[in-house]
Amino acid sequence: MKFSYKSLFVVAAMIAGGLSSCDTDFLDVTPPTEIPTEEVWKEGALAEGFVTGIYAGLQQGGLGEQMLASLSDEAVFTHTGRNINTINEGSLSPSNLGWVDDTYGWGPMYTRIRAANIAIANLGIATFTDAVLKDRLKGEAYYMRAYYYQQLLRYYGSVPLIKKVYLLNEDYTVPRNTYDECVKSIVSDLDSAALLLDGKTLVKGRATKIAALALKSRVLLYAASDLHDIPTAKAKSSVISGYANPEFLGYVSGDRAARWTAAQAAAKAALDASNKGYKLDLTAPVSKEQGTLNYISMAMAGASADKTLDAGGANEIIFGRYFTPSLGEGARQTGLNNGPNGYHNWAGNTPIGALVDDYQMMDGTPFAWTNPTHKAAPYVNRDPRFYATVMYDGAPWKPRPSDAKDPANQVQTGTYDLLDDKGALINRKGLDMRSSSIEDWNGSRSGYYMRKFIDPNPALYDNTDRQNIPWPFLRVTELVFNYIEASIELGQEAIALDWLNKIRFRAGMPAIKATGAALKEAYRQEKRIEMAYEEQRYHDARRWMIAPTTLGRPLQYISVIGVFKPGKSMKEPYHYDPTVYDYTYTPVEEKSHENRKWVDKMYFRPFSRDEINRNAKLLQNPGYDK
Repeated sequence: MKFSYKSLFVVAAMIAGGLSSCDTDFLDVTPPTEIPTEEVWKEGALAEGFVTGIYAGLQQGGLGEQMLASLSDEAVFTHTGRNINTINEGSLSPSNLGWVDDTYGWGPMYTRIRAANIAIANLGIATFTDAVLKDRLKGEAYYMRAYYYQQLLRYYGSVPLIKKVYLLNEDYTVPRNTYDECVKSIVSDLDSAALLLDGKTLVKGRATKIAALALKSRVLLYAASDLHDIPTAKAKSSVISGYANPEFLGYVSGDRAARWTAAQAAAKAALDASNKGYKLDLTAPVSKEQGTLNYISMAMAGASADKTLDAGGANEIIFGRYFTPSLGEGARQTGLNNGPNGYHNWAGNTPIGALVDDYQMMDGTPFAWTNPTHKAAPYVNRDPRFYATVMYDGAPWKPRPSDAKDPANQVQTGTYDLLDDKGALINRKGLDMRSSSIEDWNGSRSGYYMRKFIDPNPALYDNTDRQNIPWPFLRVTELVFNYIEASIELGQEAIALDWLNKIRFRAGMPAIKATGAALKEAYRQEKRIEMAYEEQRYHDARRWMIAPTTLGRPLQYISVIGVFKPGKSMKEPYHYDPTVYDYTYTPVEEKSHENRKWVDKMYFRPFSRDEINRNAKLLQNPGYDK
């Protein structure tokens, strides 16, 4: 077997730091574009290049054009024909999987798992002499195998555990292991990774000891959750109750308190080993303005040239996907993919009303459309993280392109009274609506735009310029949430409240003082807001088994209308001005683009019919045809 010389060495040179002139003897091969397998494990640089290739399964992280947020009650994907509605409308099946991203797809995950298996097997017998490098590469391979199996486990339930390197003409039919076996295998790999990576110095984006501890924390937290405690899951879902092989989905018996204890201990160990994240030592709320700035600084992770931001936000990321300016990586156009169409952007994954309405008022009380004060000015005095996550009508943003008349540089998603050049009253469509005069095909359907993860640097023109904002696979605040959740489940409310309020203080929000069921609900609300757009909600709603009442809700958009106050008027260019306009905001239920509903088979993704046909021992998930 041979490997591509070009792809191997481009990656090795870029990420492993390049090769010195004395390391070129192994280039003398025939043909010169390929390297025999046996040579890979004789040279440290070649071995590092191979292991580096395993990371390619991370793709663009969560910053692809279609985001997992649009498979949850955070966002809706604007464009049709992308097979997202297949999932959100509950019609996915083994023959119609809907949109499947390569960051969790069955084939891509097993391709990288096979590469990790090859690395682990060969690093044990590698002949290059750098023992420290051998241990580090093996630790990285163990981590990446665990990461990809973790992806499969949380989307599909249990899967076949493959730890050997299959050769030609072997029997490839393999049954699913149990959920318990999968968890134990992943944890074992992560323990091995943590041991091998201890004390090793790695560049950003590679596996580390703390990344292994953090991923272990996530895996054990998920394992303790309602969806994976089969007696609980059966009581909440008839589909799961009727499934013949519940051992593939979770624990059919055992001590659930022990699982929560293990999850708590793993979260605490990872927290103790971490750098303590970003501003998690506050004893009182920061100001509203500082809360917004803190949140943006974390999302930008020190990668924005906007000098108003704190580069210390980069301390949050434990394991991330970083981007290289010299490469044309798709995630570097997040602003183009998701920004307003009045800036010639594509409005891809736009926030929906269900998310916007869940941001509390600054005093910690819920927002409510039934409250006349809230309804009259719904974007005033909200949780500071709202302003760092969502663009709304009247929100300040970057300078407009030259073909748009908007010196105020404000998002426009409403319709407004305006006087034309002759003084006649006209109804002006906002520049960022689907009926925009700039572009009328790619505006937001919801009336909102995503702001989080878009570089706010005003000198960066999203339509043509590219950003370098990293994707956080794991960050310190997730560990804090893991510790809080396990502590709540174990009745240790004082610990949970202390850490929960540290997160809120950083955001400028007041302390929570709830207990019992109210504390659990407050925790879930806080995680929803803090981790928006970070591929958490899709999984949380499922493992908490609240998906029927959250993900299954109809979409809610917003209609904004501005009419002149008596005696007031404005000519072009329009700008948001509540002294001139009476604005009305009306939530609108929408079913024509996506008629969302929840069916319980959606707790787990199906295996494709082709995969079932290839592997007769692979038993299908509940609710899907065989």
